[in-house]
Amino acid sequence: MSGISRRNLLRSGLALSASTLASRSAFARAAAQLAAEAQAAAPGVASAAGPREQLLFDFGWKFMFGNGTDPAKDLGFGADQGDFAKTGDFKFAKAGFDDSKWRTLNLPHDWAVELPFVRDDDLKSHGYKPLGRRYPETSVGWYRHEFDIPASDAGRRVSVEFDGAFRDVFVFVNGCFIGRNDNGYVPFHFDITDFLAIGGRNYIVLRVDASFGDGWFYEGAGIYRHVWLTKTDALHLGKWESYVRSEVSKNSAALTLSTVVVNQGRAAAGASVSWKILDPSGKQVATAETSALQVAADGSAAFTTTAKLAPPALWSPDTPNLYTAEVSVTSEGKVVDAENITFGVRTAQFTADKGFFLNGQNIKIQGTCNHQDHAGVGAALPDRLQYFRAAVLKQMGCNGVRTSHNMPTPEWVEACEHLGLLMMCETRQMSSSPEGLAQLEVMVKRYRNSPCIILWSVGNEEGQLQSRMAEEGAKIARTMVDRCHELDPTRVVSAAVNGDNSKGVSDAFDIIGFNYNLPSPDHYHEKHPEKPVYGSETASAISTRGEYTTSKLRNTLSAYDLNQPGWGETAENWWTFYGTREWEAGGFAWTGFDYRGEPTPYGWPSINSQFGIIDMCGFPKDTFYYYKSWWGKDPVLHLFPHWNFEGREGDEIPVWVHSNLDSIELFVNGQSQGSKNVPHLGHVEWKIRYEPGSIEARGTKDGKVVLTDKRETTGEAVAIRLTADRTEIDANGEDVAVITVEALDKDGRPVPTAQNPVNFHVSGEGALIGVGNGDPNCQESDKEPKRSLYNGLAQVILQSTKQAGVIQIKADKESWEGPSLKPAELVITTKAVTPRASVPVAHTEAPKA
Repeated sequence: MSGISRRNLLRSGLALSASTLASRSAFARAAAQLAAEAQAAAPGVASAAGPREQLLFDFGWKFMFGNGTDPAKDLGFGADQGDFAKTGDFKFAKAGFDDSKWRTLNLPHDWAVELPFVRDDDLKSHGYKPLGRRYPETSVGWYRHEFDIPASDAGRRVSVEFDGAFRDVFVFVNGCFIGRNDNGYVPFHFDITDFLAIGGRNYIVLRVDASFGDGWFYEGAGIYRHVWLTKTDALHLGKWESYVRSEVSKNSAALTLSTVVVNQGRAAAGASVSWKILDPSGKQVATAETSALQVAADGSAAFTTTAKLAPPALWSPDTPNLYTAEVSVTSEGKVVDAENITFGVRTAQFTADKGFFLNGQNIKIQGTCNHQDHAGVGAALPDRLQYFRAAVLKQMGCNGVRTSHNMPTPEWVEACEHLGLLMMCETRQMSSSPEGLAQLEVMVKRYRNSPCIILWSVGNEEGQLQSRMAEEGAKIARTMVDRCHELDPTRVVSAAVNGDNSKGVSDAFDIIGFNYNLPSPDHYHEKHPEKPVYGSETASAISTRGEYTTSKLRNTLSAYDLNQPGWGETAENWWTFYGTREWEAGGFAWTGFDYRGEPTPYGWPSINSQFGIIDMCGFPKDTFYYYKSWWGKDPVLHLFPHWNFEGREGDEIPVWVHSNLDSIELFVNGQSQGSKNVPHLGHVEWKIRYEPGSIEARGTKDGKVVLTDKRETTGEAVAIRLTADRTEIDANGEDVAVITVEALDKDGRPVPTAQNPVNFHVSGEGALIGVGNGDPNCQESDKEPKRSLYNGLAQVILQSTKQAGVIQIKADKESWEGPSLKPAELVITTKAVTPRASVPVAHTEAPKA
């Protein structure tokens, strides 16, 4: 970091403080730089081009709660059985409807994170949020938006597209029911052309019902992903039909380029498709064009051609090179539609005897499973947070992610493409029903161009289909696998199985995934030496950031790598197993980040899991540095715990070091406690009787001290410090700055045990959209401008407006009991940029009474 080469440092033999290199501010800056560079290269969406318009439809929505049982509190919806008897009767989606008392907000939006916590054990796995049939007042939400369609759009097809909403959605436009969607993760869209007032004002309303869930974890509620308004010619490219497949030889790559052109016009039309291939620098490196074909009215036609890259720039975790294919449709000498497709060139192969190969290189999958929520914002993450989270994982040495247990948001896939994270892409429903296959098909088509995805997963831990319904499970899985291969013959298909893989769904899979259950992979490999094997879900180690004793009274778990539920393994145990077997491809640890719900092993007042290697805010726990030691490429030395144990003088305190150096010498108040060699894939530890002062670890490589790390007993907290991941962000109404809040003692040292409450005052061209602190038992609001520190840390997320200027944030402890803290202030600059094209906000004045 900060321009220092660790390899050069090792060669020089100089010692450097690991606490300097791994300090939270330095860590945050490095992760931020990594995320910023990757996001700057990203298109922001599978982008429209040419005459097509794709407008972001996120700004200026109106919202109100409905009711799941009382029509009188639900805009009269369902008051009788005649709601759908006539087209155009829904007054709430027409002019003159008074929405002046509705709340104005921008998308993405998750109303569940705004709700209070409720002590109801039926809600435990979902994070104690009042959603479900027994909570009708908070389980239904209505969204409304007014928008104009210019007269120039006459003759075009207009669709509204949702990247995802949770969960049961009714869509109305201009008083008419348009359609519905009944799952929380798969994108859906409706052609609304016939219902629009061309050259006039239009009204769209959504009723979103989160009474039912898709999973057993926190899932959020509302329109928590982006919405788009897309305008095309009647003759246009099919949705997610364009793909690029590459076949790599020694110094070149043969590309197969294919798409489907759809004709929604009233007459047949001639069409041809052209492709331009741009390399990672934006230089055109290949072109191709198809022959012209007639596309029947209300029909479609497939177009395929080829191109060649010589030599190709391969995609990998270390070099995430991405190409762009500009695809355009020409009819009667005019380009009528176009889109840009991001793709990569690489080879991926799972073998039964040597594990996984990427571009011919044998590598271990060093992965994590992750849900999709974050502190402060729930499931409604701004795009920047996706990159922030991916960058934190990369800092750990992680090279892969599993999208547990659902189709991911496009921006998470995009972040992984640009930062270089392999992906196991998973559908939510393991079923060969029409609905299950439809969800699977959308996922594969939507993401088959992404080079980061190395395997498709058709499900997770379907116990019935693995045992009592094994015969049915085998047939269901076979149908799903076949469908994946039909849509994408380039990738293997698997699932996460919490059994011995001896029957049922496993019969159909190309590669075999094990959830936990060690040493079952050994037994399976002995019986089936021809089948590749990997860890689809491993670890489930549990810990609380900054806690060094396990307390059932406080619902905390020590941060030492010692705790796991009955089915799980510690970090050291699982990686020693998977990391030392040549035939194992690697695996995905449960989980990278803590997440809401599943508060194992405790219940109330715990409201989120403690499985994460990283907490809800993205602050690393100590085990993060175990993985960084053995997954990363740089030298690591991490000493813990802190050295603030007032009242425990004379008690034995375990002192651990995670490191990949040769040996570690520990000093307590300047006195050596001896040196220990670091075991491969292990750690070193001492038992030290506590007395205030300091502990220091000195790490050697090839006989020379190259890294040191130190923990000192600090004083009481007297001041607040604010640190931003970036002090300049885009004034586009979407970008965010992630602020770390700390308490310092009189010498300016962070106090690792601080629990002080802090207020936040935000002004200028931005707003506070969320707060958090990583405490799995904290039931403070994620949205109010205040938060208690937890073990020295809290987080504030600020989002820009579209106006360039500054965002000012002040943090103080006014109005709270206890010793005062010196306030802190921070200024974030919001720079002028061209925002993404979006639907203008156009609200009508409320009608007079």
